[in-house]
Amino acid sequence: MNQPSQSSADRAVQAYARRIAARLDESADALDYDVVERLRAARVQALVHRKKAVPVRQSVPVWTRLGSSLAWNRGPAGGSDSWWHSLLAAVPMLALVAGIMVIGAAQDETGVMEIAEVDAALLASDLPPAAYADPGFVQFLKARADENR
Repeated sequence: MNQPSQSSADRAVQAYARRIAARLDESADALDYDVVERLRAARVQALVHRKKAVPVRQSVPVWTRLGSSLAWNRGPAGGSDSWWHSLLAAVPMLALVAGIMVIGAAQDETGVMEIAEVDAALLASDLPPAAYADPGFVQFLKARADENR
């Protein structure tokens, strides 16, 4: 999409590669014959063992015509049943919203019942409510739980 910046980045990379190649060429003259031969042999082995280029398949976006199963389709122009299609397309959305509302109400009710049970147990216990706020009480409960194991 942004072709000019990509080509400028490619040009910068190519210029950097040329600078590196030039520096390597300058220092190659100072190498011993044994080193040059080992480098040549390593290059030949690397070329032998390189992976073969495999053509890559690309997916191309294609425009397709879809049916009107869950789309807001108005039907044929001037059709008398276009309001009927709109109503039928809205039914799944209404069912989804109703389901989410029922699940939310059930979760709220479950949470309220759990909190009510904890409050009832707290009020029915022999300890005063202030004991539960004491930091030492938490340590007492942990120590007691360790003894029961």
